[in-house]
Amino acid sequence: MADNTRPHFTAFIGPTRLAAGPLAEVAIAVMQASHRPAAPPIIIFSDATGTPIDLDLRGTERDVMARLSQPASPPDVETDETASAEPRGRGRPKLGVVAREVTLLPRHWEWLGTQPGGASVALRKLVEEARRANGDADRARAARDAAYRFMAVMAGNLAGFEEASRALFADDRRRFVGLVAGWPDDIRDHVVKLAFSDRAEL
Repeated sequence: MADNTRPHFTAFIGPTRLAAGPLAEVAIAVMQASHRPAAPPIIIFSDATGTPIDLDLRGTERDVMARLSQPASPPDVETDETASAEPRGRGRPKLGVVAREVTLLPRHWEWLGTQPGGASVALRKLVEEARRANGDADRARAARDAAYRFMAVMAGNLAGFEEASRALFADDRRRFVGLVAGWPDDIRDHVVKLAFSDRAEL
């Protein structure tokens, strides 16, 4: 069973899918393919966003793997240097709680002030409820946006692109699949997968 919690990436060499999977596996496949004589351009896409990504593939496979394994600095979390140089503010960064500015009307603050636990607890509850209520719609919108970004790069010059874009944003799966049917197989299959996931019917 596929691990859907791990970021997934797909590399294309021209119109052909070269590799798909975790970033390390895709990076090594791209490294190997790039050494072929007269290799077509290779583009790596994030399946989560549909956008191309750049990788530093210099050196050996071990060099590339070492760079990929370096964790990125988490955003909005103070480091030891910033903690010592700046006054300590609100929030609990070590617990993942970060203080940010929220602008509300006076009546909103009045209502929040009457809620059990105060404004922070009430806001967190509202956000969680909205995430649960809008989860499916948010996922569908993210999938649509990822599919469009991918197809804009890989299929922008293909027949039916504009019509397919309109069908995508109208969530008209049947028309969309029909319009992209004549595209190169790997591009067609990937954009349908991004757009509709297991809802797609080729």
